Amino acid sequence: MSGVAGLDRDRIRELFDLRENAGVFSGGSYTGDPHPRWHELRESGPIQPGIVHELTGFEEFAAFHGLPEPDRPHFSAFSFAACDAAYRNEDVFRSAPEPVDAAGIGVMNSMLAMNGMRHRQYRALVQPSFVPAKAKWWIANWIQETVDTLIDGFVDAGQAELNVDFCASIPVLTITGSFGIPIDQALDVRAAVQDPGRVVEILTPIVAARREHPGDDLISVLVEAEIKDQDGQTHRLSDPEIYSFAILLLAAGSGTTWKQMGITLAALLTQPQVLDAVREDPALLKAAIEESVRWEPTDPMFSRWVVDDIDFFGTHIPKGSMLHLCLGAANRDPERWDRPDEYDVYRAVKPTLGFGGGPHVCLGSHVARAEMATGIGALLDRLCNLRLDPDAEPPRPTGFYERGVMEIPVVWDI
Repeated sequence: MSGVAGLDRDRIRELFDLRENAGVFSGGSYTGDPHPRWHELRESGPIQPGIVHELTGFEEFAAFHGLPEPDRPHFSAFSFAACDAAYRNEDVFRSAPEPVDAAGIGVMNSMLAMNGMRHRQYRALVQPSFVPAKAKWWIANWIQETVDTLIDGFVDAGQAELNVDFCASIPVLTITGSFGIPIDQALDVRAAVQDPGRVVEILTPIVAARREHPGDDLISVLVEAEIKDQDGQTHRLSDPEIYSFAILLLAAGSGTTWKQMGITLAALLTQPQVLDAVREDPALLKAAIEESVRWEPTDPMFSRWVVDDIDFFGTHIPKGSMLHLCLGAANRDPERWDRPDEYDVYRAVKPTLGFGGGPHVCLGSHVARAEMATGIGALLDRLCNLRLDPDAEPPRPTGFYERGVMEIPVVWDI
């Protein structure tokens, strides 16, 4: 991945610096801790009528996945068991109200909004590139060089703001690199993630080139993938189908992992004894990441369209409703975890909903884990006595439907 050293760091700050643009988060003006209220709501019953932000007492919010949908009844799930059951029952709780047009371009025409067999067919096309065994492929081709070059840029300074100067760049450069997008265009793609037409302009010559000469990258995987229609005919993905895949992966890959990496770093740095334990025993880093995903998932809510009447955990939910799954509350359910509000890297590992669940569990979760482990591990290896800047405010999670930390000011010995 040549060119990382020349990455425009001022542009990175422009795109990712949440200190001046809290609106990047959905509900970004929310600065409180929602968990005490979510505990109260769960204790009142696993399913509550209403929408998560309104039930929490945050009224400034405007729109998110499955919202506002003002003509539909709304319900919210707060227990682990209820959220997990809803994820697994896609016959009733669906990711989109109607079948999507795979020939359309955009996230909501991608497999994110597909259900049933169609979703499984499309997901199976790229799943082999995202399994745990493929982590080394991602690390060797894109992640490690990005991480090392970013640290090279500030290692001699003795101080940095890691959320923007480090975490933000890693996922976007990983996913654009896997597409074969040059470094000098990577940030243009990130800036255009809400403008599918611009992303397509950048991807069009790359897709055409891979159709002629496939390589060892993700676009090549997509152009060579075959899918079987309902009539049994096999065909390659069309260009629009590839663009929708790519836009989905760009939106997901560059929008969440960097915030989760920041949350993990903040959790470790604010507990120096835990940071020391991870530094002394690198095997603990995996547990630290998994605990971060449980304790403070960056996406604490997803929504499902209810396509049939159902009596669900003691509540009747009529057809046509929306069910909002509060994963942030589910991941701190005391019925599943002791001391759920504590960040504890030593707790026994159980599956969480931080990466979703059911058929739509996050496709890129293992790549995200690889990015976080490689990035945080390199920081601990290369920055001697890494610690929070004592003269700055300590980091803390903020935002509502997208949680993250604004900044992580650190110093180290040089």
